[in-house]
Amino acid sequence: MSQIKMLSHVDDFPSSPGKFKPDKSLAYIHRLRIQSSTSKLTVYLTVILSLILFMFYLSPQSSSRGVPGTRRALGSSLYSSLAVSWTGELERRVRNSAQVKSNSETRHVVLVTGAAGFVGSHVSLALKRRGDGVVGLDNYNHYYDVNLKKSRQKLLEKAGVFVVNGDLNDKDLLDKLFDAVVFTHVMHLAAQAGVRYAMQNPSSYINSNVAGLVNLLEVCKSANPQPVIVWASSSSVYGLNSKVPFSEKDRSDQPASLYAATKKAGEAITHSYNHIYGLSITGLRFFTVYGPWGRPDMAYFVFTKDILRRKEITIYEGADHSSVARDFTYIDDVVKGCISALDTSKKSTGSGGKKRGPAQFRIYNLGNTSPVPVTKLVSILEKLLKTNAKKKLLPLPRNGDVKFTHANITLAAKELGYQPTTDLETGLKKFVKWYIGHYQEKKSSW
Repeated sequence: MSQIKMLSHVDDFPSSPGKFKPDKSLAYIHRLRIQSSTSKLTVYLTVILSLILFMFYLSPQSSSRGVPGTRRALGSSLYSSLAVSWTGELERRVRNSAQVKSNSETRHVVLVTGAAGFVGSHVSLALKRRGDGVVGLDNYNHYYDVNLKKSRQKLLEKAGVFVVNGDLNDKDLLDKLFDAVVFTHVMHLAAQAGVRYAMQNPSSYINSNVAGLVNLLEVCKSANPQPVIVWASSSSVYGLNSKVPFSEKDRSDQPASLYAATKKAGEAITHSYNHIYGLSITGLRFFTVYGPWGRPDMAYFVFTKDILRRKEITIYEGADHSSVARDFTYIDDVVKGCISALDTSKKSTGSGGKKRGPAQFRIYNLGNTSPVPVTKLVSILEKLLKTNAKKKLLPLPRNGDVKFTHANITLAAKELGYQPTTDLETGLKKFVKWYIGHYQEKKSSW
């Protein structure tokens, strides 16, 4: 606990002995006593409140279940200093989660960042089910409903995956994680997501997508042995490109949003760490991933919620009323691509930050190769929900969104064996089934 300094105003005291008036001395002394009592009371209350918070954060119930939603208001810095105190119990749970099944063929020990997120939770479950050791890391930020993240975390806990509640920018925590476990791989999926939110809170993108990435790479480069890194870039790096489908060889220096710019910066940063420190790094450019347990800020999720509530939905159009289209990619297909990227990665060539030779550096598109107009997405949802949507058509705003995305997956198919198999209607049917089941269950518990 930081020291509390009590300051008294100079005006509370007489300016000089000569100006002190005896007839006012009793009143002056009385006033000092009142101020002293008030100051002491303030100190006592501050100490008591700090102790209550400290005990709350270190209680077994709070530490074993992840972060309750009320903690987020206290900020990540307070959480780093109090909640993530490296205890023997925390280390034990981390080590247990990292254990590999004796009959596992892969025997990877993977740190998954953003493990309570959409893609992160699915990847963590898939790795654990096949026998890999998995430790999660997530800061449970409140960009969207924290309760959804906590629900994902409960699924992970049942599967034997422990998620540490902490931030990428907490270097001490990362150091302790890497001291406790020798990670063979890092699946870095944590990021500040969303294109439009960058106009409201740009610093969150720099803090997470750039500073957080660098902090993680710093720890990985110094590890001995160094882990292999697979991380989530984004199709947004193609920005204002008009050539389709998007290929990894195409230019990606025209970002249309700050989010895209931070992901492109991430690709440049990872390349430099690969070149200097011998880290084996694979970047995956995701194309509009959707499915059960998805992000509530995504169009398909918002449309589903509003159609069921009979609320008007906004559909954006390009110039001349042309349709906006996305290369929607089902979550199961993306998970297969992520795991294949792990399995086909070569080892890092550095040791304790010293490069021993050239290391592998790869970038792949993970898309579905079949862009679908958003208007068709809505019509599929109307069919599945058996409800007609109230539609409002508006021009695409200048908020960072692009008119279309379309993935060329030739390279991923050749080198990763990546082959998406889920069409949009099939994937949306699975999502709608999950959505109705999940939120009806939530309502019944209210």
